[in-house]
Amino acid sequence: MAGLLGNNDDIKIRPHEKKKFQSENNSFGKQEIRYEDTPLFFPPGLEKLFLLIYCVSLPYIAGLLFLFIYVAKSEYETFLTLVQESSFFMTWAIGYEILAVLILLYIVKMAITFSIQNKPGAKKNFKRPV
Repeated sequence: MAGLLGNNDDIKIRPHEKKKFQSENNSFGKQEIRYEDTPLFFPPGLEKLFLLIYCVSLPYIAGLLFLFIYVAKSEYETFLTLVQESSFFMTWAIGYEILAVLILLYIVKMAITFSIQNKPGAKKNFKRPV
């Protein structure tokens, strides 16, 4: 019976491999990050200084807003009492957590949008070169 089928040594069975859409340029994690694309103001040459200023001031402001709107229920006298009794670091930490959650949600939204736009067979909108 083996003689009728020929030599079975030449037959190689490969497992089924699912082809994945891969492109070196179409990776969300490999996109170039430029300071010009951010909504914050970074003057040329002073990017690191302004990044430090933003990292200190923005969470503190978000923490103050949280204390005023949510904890003090927009009452000015209660807010002033809270600010006098709370430390800078506690207010900054509250604001940091708020901003961290908002940034993570924004990153997830951008990643989902990026994957939808770059999936195989997606319709691309025609953009006229300028």
